[in-house]
Amino acid sequence: MSEAPGPRHVRGVADLIIVGRIRTFDPVRPLAGALAVGDGRILALGEPHDLDGLRGPRTVVADAGDGCVLPGFVEAHGHFVADGLGAAGGVVDVRPVTAPNAEAVLAAIDAALATRPETGVLANGWDALLQPGLPRPGLDWLDRRAPACPLVVLHNSGHLAYFNSAAARQAGLDEHPGEGFGRTPQGTLDGTATGPAAIGLLTAPFATALLGPGFTTAMAAQSARLAARGITTMSDMGFAPAYRPALEAARTAGAIRTRLRLYEPATPALASAVAPGAGDDLVRQVGIKVWADGSPWVGTLAATFPYLDTAATRALGLPPGHRAAPRYDHAELAEIFQAYGGAGWQLACHANGDAAIDLALDVWEELAPPPAGWPRLRLEHVSAMRQDQFARAHALGVTCSLFPDHLHHWGEVLADELFGPEVAARWAPAGSAVRAGMRVSLHNDSPVTPADPLHNVSVAATRTTRRGRTLGAAERISVAQALRAQTADAAWQLLAGDVVGTLAPGRYADLAVLPADPLAVEPEAVAGLEVLATFLGGVAVHGGLPRHRGHPRTLGKDHR
Repeated sequence: MSEAPGPRHVRGVADLIIVGRIRTFDPVRPLAGALAVGDGRILALGEPHDLDGLRGPRTVVADAGDGCVLPGFVEAHGHFVADGLGAAGGVVDVRPVTAPNAEAVLAAIDAALATRPETGVLANGWDALLQPGLPRPGLDWLDRRAPACPLVVLHNSGHLAYFNSAAARQAGLDEHPGEGFGRTPQGTLDGTATGPAAIGLLTAPFATALLGPGFTTAMAAQSARLAARGITTMSDMGFAPAYRPALEAARTAGAIRTRLRLYEPATPALASAVAPGAGDDLVRQVGIKVWADGSPWVGTLAATFPYLDTAATRALGLPPGHRAAPRYDHAELAEIFQAYGGAGWQLACHANGDAAIDLALDVWEELAPPPAGWPRLRLEHVSAMRQDQFARAHALGVTCSLFPDHLHHWGEVLADELFGPEVAARWAPAGSAVRAGMRVSLHNDSPVTPADPLHNVSVAATRTTRRGRTLGAAERISVAQALRAQTADAAWQLLAGDVVGTLAPGRYADLAVLPADPLAVEPEAVAGLEVLATFLGGVAVHGGLPRHRGHPRTLGKDHR
């Protein structure tokens, strides 16, 4: 048996020493028995007696007991601001996770219409696939429900919105509002909108209230919710520049206690008002978000295979054999990639279907120089990506972020109602990605599903649906691989791997403490592990650890 490596440290006196079983996800020293923190960063890792020289009169020594210390979790594809605003009450939450059936959805919307007739109602989370019995809410239906009050209902995917006539007037829409708005056979607006630009026009009138005095409180609550799940870093995939002043004010007030990596949506201007990397280690803008296709749940996934002809697809209004096209042709996507990529931005390209993925890889192969040391192109969700596409992407220096919770929530829908069991078995194919040699992340795309890294890890390792069905066992990955995809590899994807994601000297002391080692429990049990404490820069932002009553030396190597 090889001897454990010696202590790794930098100079300084520790503010905090944590003793216990520490999984670093640093290949130099994967396990340690103690960790020292000074000025927010890790000073040293080793066995408890190794850190004696870092103790000072004010050093606090905390005991993780039988628990396990991990790097703080990283949500590599989320929507920090939108998630926080949605939970703050300004948006009516009708997501399947909170409103499990059609009756609950309609009751929540009606209650809001009764209490907010002047301000209008913005609701989020409509999903007829998971909330059976919901109608297809055309303009006439919405107008009957809300004749005078502006009403906008966002689909849970974020790729479709329904609106009434009052909302159209509030948004200043005329008969020629631009692309993304559905039409009746007579050519009038039908009350549907698709794509970020069209949906943004409808939601913009609500922004003033959402970005008002309650914004700081909402962001503080959002950070607290994430900390309770052990999350210390999160992206905002679709960060609207209009949010920037309010976010800065919230930060100044001390409300932002999550490291944020911002991705601004691509616009026709093909430029941003800020430079790549603007910000600091707490809040930094690193990328641009592009949508190559839409959502499987509304019929806009661009794939080589068709949607099934079922009652569910007919309810979505999809004809037999339906296949959606990508949002861009080759020349259009190349122009976007070239403009933003050439300016130094990392590109995050939403691509659910394999046809959209082929398009993105074709464009990237045409434009990109040899792979760099950090990922310049990310592909998001890649729900139906093929093994050959992963191999090609990896050779081009492309990385992917996957959404395993699709399987948990929509597994039966995928297999029985939309695409069939063969497609469902290779949905969110993390196994294929890992076999290709790719470093990947896992995500929840919150608020689509709640940010919950341990649940993601469990689903990726078991591929079990909410009804207990296993889909595609060959695409399972190990708990260790899934944890890397929620820590070290996710941080690397966000261009933050030099400061977070692993526990090593010089990194920030962003930590999640669990009651047990997740590698020592069954994969299905990982989702049930509680987060005992979360630290951001060595400061507890959730829970806490008891002080050790004796000298750190007395813990010896028992916690290894």
